[in-house]
Amino acid sequence: MLNNTNARQVVAHVVDPVARGLLRVGVSPDAITVVGLLGTCVGALVFFPREKWLIGFVVIVAFIFSDLLDGTMARLSGVAGPWGAFLDSTLDRIGDVAIFSGIALGFVHAGDTRTAAVALGCLGGAVVTSYAKSRAESLGADCNVGFAERTERLAIAGLGVLLYGLGVPYALPVALWVLLVLVWITVLQRILHVRRQLRHAEASA
Repeated sequence: MLNNTNARQVVAHVVDPVARGLLRVGVSPDAITVVGLLGTCVGALVFFPREKWLIGFVVIVAFIFSDLLDGTMARLSGVAGPWGAFLDSTLDRIGDVAIFSGIALGFVHAGDTRTAAVALGCLGGAVVTSYAKSRAESLGADCNVGFAERTERLAIAGLGVLLYGLGVPYALPVALWVLLVLVWITVLQRILHVRRQLRHAEASA
């Protein structure tokens, strides 16, 4: 959605004034990135394990705003660069671990170890998906393929948590099973995509 010009303009209209205000009082983009992670961890690791799904969802969504805010602040202050991109990407991975670990712990608390294992399977697939892209790019290959990149993963998991928290039976377990399939298909897609590129490069050499 954010790739659409109109959507970006709407978001900028809301985010830019907040970003400028924070910069004026001396808040750094890195600080916003860290605060966003801490809020995500609180929502996922404090509320999800206690089966407080709706509260955890609201807390996480509130702090997801920082993903837009820190990048805007970096751009406006002229400090956007490799360090900010590295920090943001690294902390995103920690946030993913917190979210899916919290979901797994919530199902352990409920006595549903099978769904907890599915959540951990989603986490494993998310980690491998991200690693595959990072490793491919370090070898000079592109890896922007797959059904379940981070945005899709969080959207599916988030919708499941929201509906489950609102009392819709099986919404989160079903979402996790769907995500488990999609994320590991994405891993396979990335492996095959990079294999074709690297084999072609070897043949050309």
